[in-house]
Amino acid sequence: MSAIGAVSSCSCLYSGVWLLKPGMQKMSSFGLHTAARCAAKDYYEVLVLGGGAGGIAMSARMKRKVGAENVAVVEPSKTHYYQPLWTLVGGGAKQLAASARPMGSLMPKGVEWIKSQVTAFNPDKNCVWLENDIKVSYKYLIIALGISLHYEKIKGLPEGFNYPKIGSNYSAQTVEKTWRALQDFKEGNAIFTFPNTPVKCAGAPQKIMYLSDAYLRKTGKRSKANIMFNTSLGVIFGVKKYADALLEVVKDRNIAVNYKRNLIEVRADKQEAVFENLDKPGVTEVHQYEMLHVTPPMGPPAVLINSPVSDASGWVDVDKETLQHKKYPNVFGIGDCTNLPTSKTAAAVAAQSGVLDKTISLVMKNELPAKKYDGYTSCPLVTGYNKVILAEFDYNAQPLETFPIDQSKERTTMYHMKADMMPLLYWNALLK
Repeated sequence: MSAIGAVSSCSCLYSGVWLLKPGMQKMSSFGLHTAARCAAKDYYEVLVLGGGAGGIAMSARMKRKVGAENVAVVEPSKTHYYQPLWTLVGGGAKQLAASARPMGSLMPKGVEWIKSQVTAFNPDKNCVWLENDIKVSYKYLIIALGISLHYEKIKGLPEGFNYPKIGSNYSAQTVEKTWRALQDFKEGNAIFTFPNTPVKCAGAPQKIMYLSDAYLRKTGKRSKANIMFNTSLGVIFGVKKYADALLEVVKDRNIAVNYKRNLIEVRADKQEAVFENLDKPGVTEVHQYEMLHVTPPMGPPAVLINSPVSDASGWVDVDKETLQHKKYPNVFGIGDCTNLPTSKTAAAVAAQSGVLDKTISLVMKNELPAKKYDGYTSCPLVTGYNKVILAEFDYNAQPLETFPIDQSKERTTMYHMKADMMPLLYWNALLK
């Protein structure tokens, strides 16, 4: 978990469509929950690692299966953030406070909240180690540890955030700096980046760019701005249908897209951003900026790297259809920490939670998992203060749309779904 608190799966919010998907179950009784810092017991039937969207949702489901007293969640953070809202916080459309809830208020009532973090795995002996050499054993383990941000992999960061003109929607500490940088913009380059690593929601790094364009037009500054999207990728988006739509948007709004450009250094005192040309390793470009939005490199949590439950890259190694671990049948993974070959979004977590619930139910009965996850994920691509392109797709990067309309079109109804309806559904449905 990030030091800033448990974070929901992605800065891009899933559409309301996940409520229409199979697997969503009735809400259960939630209430304020208090717990000691250390585990009250040394064994739980179900142990959940992580208090983000996946961890809370699965702990609620497991409570109904085995009883609250037999479930524990390991999570050190006191605050749970609904990160999809941060796109709108960075654009000045929402307040940061609206994205936060006390962690204790979200824990299923009666479930043990262990305020610690996992330090080592021993799946051969069905146990994990927590801080202060505390050992906790389990019958079933659900790993929902999320993804880690690595600003430090960019030279000059995170200390560069102490300067103005630079922000990032991926951290509670820096998202409001994005809005300040946008408000303070006078003239010059407004640069938005996409790193050379897996990220939460491939659309999020450019959503703030479209909001910035809209804000600068509204305030009469757009003619003085050169908006640039410097992405390490070779395409603007991984699904062709939506990529084609986004290319029309950037063309219409005179936004420059530079492919295979990876941010490697920020000289905040000089307002300079240094990019490596990935097609020409070692060749760099320096751009002066008036505003810079940084999407940090990301990776698996440190505890997963070289762990027995992870693949060679450090992601939890699960079957892509059942979410059951490939080697340990009583271990499961959900969300951003897994090696599932789909976009890391809250929509994916919502879809995965229904599948994983069915998988664990059958495993508990000594039966083979039958429910299959198709890689469904969703990303509302915010293209303005009242416009969204609703991208939904599967493992094969093929559209998997819910509504009988062309979802590659910008729509105001989809914006209101993201900005107004989804936060309510997140707090009151998915987590319960």
